[in-house]
Amino acid sequence: MKAKEIQDLIDFIAKSGLNKVNIETEEFKISVKRDPDQKVSYVKESAGATHHVAAAPAAAPAAPQAPAPPAAPAAPAAPVSDDSKYIAIKAPMIGTFYRSSSPDKPAFVNVGDEVKKGQVICIIEAMKLFNEIESEVSGKIVKVLVDNANPVEYDQPLYLVDPS
Repeated sequence: MKAKEIQDLIDFIAKSGLNKVNIETEEFKISVKRDPDQKVSYVKESAGATHHVAAAPAAAPAAPQAPAPPAAPAAPAAPVSDDSKYIAIKAPMIGTFYRSSSPDKPAFVNVGDEVKKGQVICIIEAMKLFNEIESEVSGKIVKVLVDNANPVEYDQPLYLVDPS
């Protein structure tokens, strides 16, 4: 599915009032749903990989968009150093790092917060798509390594987590 087709599908669902659409072909399976706060998201499965992507709220102005690059799940990395007990959560893609869903909302996680595996910890915007990044480890956030609204590179450490 081409970037323009994905964006057109998201825009259609945002404007139509539909809550969920599933499309399946030989190459991929895509499920697009809108949650109660009017945020449109989609899940794309291809070649055994699953990608969760959330788009901007329906009220946001539409802009030409392309799909995010295939994103690996936010996986815990090897310890930062051999003697460190902390695990780095790294960026699964290139984009802009956001600590909250919007400027007027609190950060998903702060230093000292306990996180659980699967909990949303940040958003990375890539090509106008807002990708919710989930923690792959449980533990306590000990350090935020990236400032809000700054660009991040693939595999760049975002947070340090104490898994104990």
